[in-house]
Amino acid sequence: MMHAKNISAQEALVKLKKGNELYLESTTPIGNISRQLRMHTTTNGQHPYAIIITCSDSRVIPENIFSVGIGDLFVIRVAGNVIDDHQLGSIEYAADHLGTRLVVVLAHTLCGAVDAAIHHDPDGYIKYITDDISEAIGDETDDYKATCLNAIHSVGLIEKNIDIQHMEEEDGLMVLPAVYHIDSGLVEWI
Repeated sequence: MMHAKNISAQEALVKLKKGNELYLESTTPIGNISRQLRMHTTTNGQHPYAIIITCSDSRVIPENIFSVGIGDLFVIRVAGNVIDDHQLGSIEYAADHLGTRLVVVLAHTLCGAVDAAIHHDPDGYIKYITDDISEAIGDETDDYKATCLNAIHSVGLIEKNIDIQHMEEEDGLMVLPAVYHIDSGLVEWI
């Protein structure tokens, strides 16, 4: 049940790629955070063109990485960009009610949660995250490969648990994995 008009997944992907290109050359944030835009979105609501599921890492700032401002992205952050019912509900909300057609699982290099899953055996609540990552990466010990496997696994969970197939066919929804390289700023689409 789509309530909002929005751009296609392919158009959203082009915007994200162009935004990342701007970010690679920028020294200051580019996105629009003006008072006028705040007032516009207050009155007219939000119509983000992409849903970004990413890690809570403070070095990963999707709005900057894609050179966007207020109302452009629907960002869901959780350590290790793992997927559970809360993330699925947020994705479903943005896709169904905001009309957002592109879902991106944005992992990143040097992820502490991936490192913990590979090299440590944490306890407490962190274990919920590292157990999910361990399931995604299996016996992989290379940090970069494990990061990619974790993002791909999260995409699979989204596609399995939300009626993505119907939404892909009927509404043009697209779900993609990507890796943000924290040293260079490049987003690699995997």
